Amino acid sequence: MKNIIITGGAGFIGSHVVRLFVNKYPDYHIINLDKLTYAGNLANLHDIKDKPNYTFVKGDICDYELMQKLMRQYEVDGIIHLAAESHVDRSIKDPFTFAHTNVIGTLTLLQAAKEYWESLPEKYEGKRFYHISTDEVYGALQLTNPEGIESPFTTKASSEHHHAYGTEFFTEETKYNPHSPYSASKASSDHFVRAFHDTYGMPTIVTNCSNNYGPYQFPEKLIPLFINNIRHRKPLPVYGEGLNVRDWLYVEDHARAIDLIFHKGKVADTYNIGGFNEWKNIDIIHVLIKTVDRLLGRPEGADEDLITHVTDRKGHDLRYAIDSRKLQRELGWEPSLQFEEGIEKTVRWYLDNQEWMDNVTSGDYQKYYDSMYKDR
Repeated sequence: MKNIIITGGAGFIGSHVVRLFVNKYPDYHIINLDKLTYAGNLANLHDIKDKPNYTFVKGDICDYELMQKLMRQYEVDGIIHLAAESHVDRSIKDPFTFAHTNVIGTLTLLQAAKEYWESLPEKYEGKRFYHISTDEVYGALQLTNPEGIESPFTTKASSEHHHAYGTEFFTEETKYNPHSPYSASKASSDHFVRAFHDTYGMPTIVTNCSNNYGPYQFPEKLIPLFINNIRHRKPLPVYGEGLNVRDWLYVEDHARAIDLIFHKGKVADTYNIGGFNEWKNIDIIHVLIKTVDRLLGRPEGADEDLITHVTDRKGHDLRYAIDSRKLQRELGWEPSLQFEEGIEKTVRWYLDNQEWMDNVTSGDYQKYYDSMYKDR
């Protein structure tokens, strides 16, 4: 049996990774370690909570004594590290929290893993520390084709909207150039992970992924926020003119990539994970309005008047676009869904799970967990 800690497993991406591993590998023991901050919600995993190969631990990755204890208690073979503060707007207001969680938390995990694994007769053999990062560490790309051109990438999931908005793309060799406190904290944590390989020989892997979307995403992020606002006819706040471009990936495709890289990826290597799927924010918003209105039986375009342009975010990167052909070429991964199909599934999920959304937006789920774990 492999004993694997997945940090941040009650969060958006983490819950999809935990579910995949618990269901796909019944002979693994999956330990979900999550602090249950505002973005962590065990309701995301209600369907697997009683599985015999699943254990939840409420804990802080910055707690070194706890991390040491968990490594020994569960005889941990692998760590898939997703726990992070991730919302750029929050990082602009509170950079200290991002530095503490993302940098010190990652370093704490690395040191606890190093100490335990080096105490074993086999040392690092059969062990793996997999760190999930972001494309934002690379900085920003120029928006050279505002109307879009045909993308140079092809996948089975290529859709009609398969555009590129420039000729440059982030590759695994792109130099780091973070522009926000969030991306700076993630860049620092990436460097620590690589340093632990170079210094101690720890078997590490780093992946940098583009924007994820799909079920269970906390509704401070664009897609779930706007779906909920359209449903309730609330304003849709668009930064500037909405021309910022992001590469979007359905979260279950990211979870599949993580599974593949954890098992087959090359130690000390880096893999970029992207959707080959660039969209301007304003175009995404129009698609969301059209889809929500159709599914709610409203006239097409009925909620276009909700679009409200607001002052742009400080240091707002103009374009991110990932070249993930290395992952496609070496490990055979590519996105499975066309974006239109993924958006349809995502909108339907949020409309069908209004109770989940209400609990998250009200904060009731946090009060429940605070009382549940107050004596532990």
